[in-house]
Amino acid sequence: MVQKFEFQELDLKGAYLIKPFYATDHRGGLIKDYNIDVFHAQGIDHDLKEVFYTISKRGVIRATHFQLVKQQPKLVRCISGHVYDVIVDLRPESQTYGQWRGFHLTGENTLSLLVPAGFGHGYLVVEDSVVSYKCAEVFFGEGDSGIMYDDPDIGIQWPMELIGGKENLIISEKDLGLMSFKEYTRRIKLEV
Repeated sequence: MVQKFEFQELDLKGAYLIKPFYATDHRGGLIKDYNIDVFHAQGIDHDLKEVFYTISKRGVIRATHFQLVKQQPKLVRCISGHVYDVIVDLRPESQTYGQWRGFHLTGENTLSLLVPAGFGHGYLVVEDSVVSYKCAEVFFGEGDSGIMYDDPDIGIQWPMELIGGKENLIISEKDLGLMSFKEYTRRIKLEV
């Protein structure tokens, strides 16, 4: 049996929306969302080093997170529920620097998002959700960072109406203290 994946490279170079292999019969189904050989055949070098899951309540927002060092490329999929998933190109040399794209990932549509190194990643939880992260680098706490979810220069259009409005947002103290995109840009220029 051919295990077919569908890969759609996004206009933010290196990022992909992926439809995994999905087979069903009278017993139920099987989803395979990662295969090293299939990914390599597509020219995608994503060798797994760490897998984890987040369990989130409706209204939770996870701001634009990334690692400043030991960047953590990730394959993200909503196992159950519904999230509005956002990626931001944070590669200063990129023609799409500072641009974002958003995608509805659900347990039903089974879509995965490949977030390459140099990107920020976050999501708004539209329904109670479990999200899988298959990472090509281990988490490095000392390099953990992020940009505010409501940064005006990036201008992410979060669908707050899907959670009944901004007043229903659940955000961590850590995410309330994240840097702005301008601060990130200054920091990157100083380090170059």
